[in-house]
Amino acid sequence: MANIHPVKKIVENQKNGIHKGIFSVCSANDYVIEAVMERALKDNEYVLIESTANQVNQYGGYTGMQPMDFKEFVNKIADKVCFPNEKIILGGDHLGPLTWKNESSTEAMEKSHVLIREYVQAGFTKIHIDTSMHLGDDDKGRVLDTKVIADRAAQLCKTAEEAFEEYKKANPEAMPPVYVVGSEVPIPGGSQEEEEGIQVTKVADFEDTVETFHSVFMKYELINAWENVVAVVVQPGVEFGDESVHEYDRVAARQLVAALGQYPQIVFEGHSTDYQTDVKLKEMVEDGIAILKVGPALTFAMREGLVALNYIENELFKYSPEVELSNFIETLDKAMVKNPVNWEKHYHGSPAKIRYARKYSFSDRCRYYLPIEDVKDSIERLIKNLKKADIPMTLIDQFMPVQYNKIRKGMLKKDPEAMLKDRIDNYIDDYVYATLVK
Repeated sequence: MANIHPVKKIVENQKNGIHKGIFSVCSANDYVIEAVMERALKDNEYVLIESTANQVNQYGGYTGMQPMDFKEFVNKIADKVCFPNEKIILGGDHLGPLTWKNESSTEAMEKSHVLIREYVQAGFTKIHIDTSMHLGDDDKGRVLDTKVIADRAAQLCKTAEEAFEEYKKANPEAMPPVYVVGSEVPIPGGSQEEEEGIQVTKVADFEDTVETFHSVFMKYELINAWENVVAVVVQPGVEFGDESVHEYDRVAARQLVAALGQYPQIVFEGHSTDYQTDVKLKEMVEDGIAILKVGPALTFAMREGLVALNYIENELFKYSPEVELSNFIETLDKAMVKNPVNWEKHYHGSPAKIRYARKYSFSDRCRYYLPIEDVKDSIERLIKNLKKADIPMTLIDQFMPVQYNKIRKGMLKKDPEAMLKDRIDNYIDDYVYATLVK
């Protein structure tokens, strides 16, 4: 008999008053995943790595990877850092018609069924089904009915269950997938507008979501699948934009949190938790928001680290004609300007403000451009240049002071890749503090 799914164990702990959680890393960046795995090795914990439907799908997504490719990509990193495969939980985020929302409901759902099937048959075991968006032939003048959302989700869940039965034939010890549902889903990757305030999900809406989904799942005879629904996505009052972070307010979320107590198998999943402080993240876990999604903050940290290393590189080599500089900062911005499709709906205002946002926005659209060949080449050249230099501690103190202190204390190697991953780890620290029980 298969062991209990690690996320179900999280739910069990929560319901027994043990405030343990798990953070979900939504990223397809190798440095980010490597940093997360190295940290999990130290803590002897699972890693939950998720890819979104627009990152990874049957057509390749913006990463060029299909679900099986992503699994192999993650496993390759695990092999590099000697992380045990059995401690990797792969998740699919926003699986549904998001990527094809402008197509007819028939076409979008057909593609969504293929998407779900490929994720499950690649061995992904945490499936977030998101059918909350209007499709091409829906009436956009009306709020999408929860029954429609639930019905579409149940159809996709049925496909997932069938796909798992096929997968299990070749993998008899495979663990059944767990599901995350819910219609109140923040926009993936952060807000597109700076908002005055964030509305916490109303208790009545949360309860209606659970009861409606339960009813529809029963209609589709998804009894076992419903037992594996472990979380509902709600809006607990957190979000971020270009320059702002809406911090968690547990007083504002008090009624919603109290309502969770009547559902013994369900916790909340919080999206867009990026940039919350360690204390706020801890409060969220204590309040039953046991699954914390993070993504842009980690690539934001990586971008900060790369910019700092680029400044160090320039100080070391700008007067050395024999060294070909990486020009990372300029190369990244040039790639973003050349193809604005991944940021133009997110950044607003004057040309100067947009130029600033491209580099420094919390929404971090830079991550879409890191896999581009020219940008990848510049990162490789940057690391290569710095690896062959004895970087002066004064420069590290100037541009990466946190890493400087760790190097001084013997906690970190004076190596550009180690420093870069440690900058990412500065954000991981907050999630480890919030989710682990010491």
